[in-house]
Amino acid sequence: MDLLHKGWFTEFSPDDLERMKNEGNVKQMKSDGVVMGGAWPGQAFSLKVKEVLFHQRSDYQDVLVFKSYGNVLVLDGIIQATERDEFSYQEMLAHLPMFAHPNPKRVLIIGGGDGGILREVLKHPEVEQVTMCEIDRVVIDVSKKFLPGMSCCFSSPKLNLYCGDGFEFLKNNKNQFDVIITDSSDPIGPAESLFGQSYYELLRDALNENGVLSSQGECPWLDLALIRNVYHEYCTPIFPVVHFAVGSVPSYTSGLMGYIVCSKSKVLPSESAWLHLSLIAHMVRFNRRLFANVRYAQSAVSTYPSGTMGYIICSKSDIDVTVPSRKLTDDGVVNMNLRYYNSELHSAAFVLPQFIKKVWKSL
Repeated sequence: MDLLHKGWFTEFSPDDLERMKNEGNVKQMKSDGVVMGGAWPGQAFSLKVKEVLFHQRSDYQDVLVFKSYGNVLVLDGIIQATERDEFSYQEMLAHLPMFAHPNPKRVLIIGGGDGGILREVLKHPEVEQVTMCEIDRVVIDVSKKFLPGMSCCFSSPKLNLYCGDGFEFLKNNKNQFDVIITDSSDPIGPAESLFGQSYYELLRDALNENGVLSSQGECPWLDLALIRNVYHEYCTPIFPVVHFAVGSVPSYTSGLMGYIVCSKSKVLPSESAWLHLSLIAHMVRFNRRLFANVRYAQSAVSTYPSGTMGYIICSKSDIDVTVPSRKLTDDGVVNMNLRYYNSELHSAAFVLPQFIKKVWKSL
């Protein structure tokens, strides 16, 4: 089925799209083999296309860039970033863990081939080295050409770029990083392994003693079962501190995005709770077995399904990640050219609506 039709791009839930194509294998989100349902069934999001700039299949996925909300990056039919609102996602996923850590010198980014997370991480003068693991070189090359505002830091001398499987990279790097940021797509197909307990165990082991982990944590409106599982089953048992934050991403389904933040010391962002509350809960549950602290945050991203994005924040030690270890002044916000994140919003992102809190208490 052509997602570009009469000058419009339409983003369907992968399971709905497979049904419309009359294909037998309906794409469902999974965590450790457990089916968590469709991504955002029964919903669709459309953008008017001014011009198709790039469309090609890489060795791993379908890559599309078109002009609409600025330039828009789409992977396998799902919007990853638009120039209009990308900063709301990038700043929350990066700065929640970066400011939770008192002195982040060595940072690992898994995924993030568009360069946005790298750009935000390098705004911190404490950073001495950033390692990025991106499996798809085409995403990096396309972003350099069509998303210059996001990919502007690939030439940094602080960057060590590894084009390969982040899962394999983690197996060979223990106790190396102060902060790890995992910027993955939804848990469908190849990305399913990045939402399982074995992956979070590798993340924990790659962090140093006081390390902090941040992971996109789906939308509470859509993925609460997955978030619950990651938070309580995977993160909480191995991190002393686990938090969940939520922020706005207008171009994502439901308009929200969640972030799970974990800390190896007692200090902590995931999908949208409107769409994936069961998935989020699943993620939170297993992370509580892996990390001393697991928390969930959220923010708004208008072009993401449901308009929100969640973040799972995990810590190996018992630090309070809901409070930034380094607080920004107004001048600091200006100097870092931040358009979404600030120290007050850092703490506010972890204040969750009652329907999510009720699920957390039941775990």
